[in-house]
Amino acid sequence: MTGTDSHTLDVPGAVLHYDLHPAQPAAAAQPGTPPYGAPALLMIGSPMTAAGFTSLAARFPDRTVVTYDPRGVGRSTRTDPSAETTPERHADDLHRIISALGAGPVDIFASSGGAVNALVLVARHPEQVRVLVAHEPPSVPVLPDSEPAHAAVLDVQRTYQRDGFGAAMVKFMALSSWQGEVPADFADRPTPDPTSFGLPADDGSRDDALFAGNLVSCTQQRPDFDALRAASTRVVLAAGVESAGQLAARAAAAIAERLGTGAVEFPSNHGGFLGGEFGMHGDPDGFAATLREVLAGRS
Repeated sequence: MTGTDSHTLDVPGAVLHYDLHPAQPAAAAQPGTPPYGAPALLMIGSPMTAAGFTSLAARFPDRTVVTYDPRGVGRSTRTDPSAETTPERHADDLHRIISALGAGPVDIFASSGGAVNALVLVARHPEQVRVLVAHEPPSVPVLPDSEPAHAAVLDVQRTYQRDGFGAAMVKFMALSSWQGEVPADFADRPTPDPTSFGLPADDGSRDDALFAGNLVSCTQQRPDFDALRAASTRVVLAAGVESAGQLAARAAAAIAERLGTGAVEFPSNHGGFLGGEFGMHGDPDGFAATLREVLAGRS
């Protein structure tokens, strides 16, 4: 998007970088679009950076869009490497960014780990969020198969510490795409050669943001259902039509059920908003259209 303003924000233990994509008055004047000055729309992931939302943000020229790099990834550096990266810490970062915007309640589209963090934010600061669309939060504790799923997550982390990024990613992809409940012996299955999937052999590094910092604390976050039900925020759980039966989509449905709602079906898959970022293609046009309907309360 053109006219992007980049900002930094000092927070406890990190320096965050976020980008402001101002609304285009000409776009907002088109029939069927919200009025200029509608709430800012945050698009967040974790550990995915702002770069992952390029295609989706470009489809909202009528809204002021805010993207950011979570602490420890991309441009956002950690000044206290000893501090654990948790959903609570990410939620506090988001709280501080929204406060720095000074624009009143915002709308949020949150993906994957970002959705986990955004649910914590809403539970703690509902006054800052008008609508939250939480797309496929991988919250293991809400699943009926939480014990074997958690064991599988711990196995992915152990694999990373032992064998590096490529081997861990092979297991992570197998877990995240598994259809149905995670079997008890999932963690005991052998790891295929990562190079056969085009992934690197072990280079000795152990500083990956997902496997070294976010994986376990993110997937073990249990939503505060009482706070979410009491919040003034409209909370919408969402999952991709192609993600049916997968862990994050099942978690979205389980959280929605506990909140007394239903998960909204979005086009494509876990990365359905991607339009070539990271070499992945979803359905950003269809995704953006559905997101507009949900934000407007029409779906």
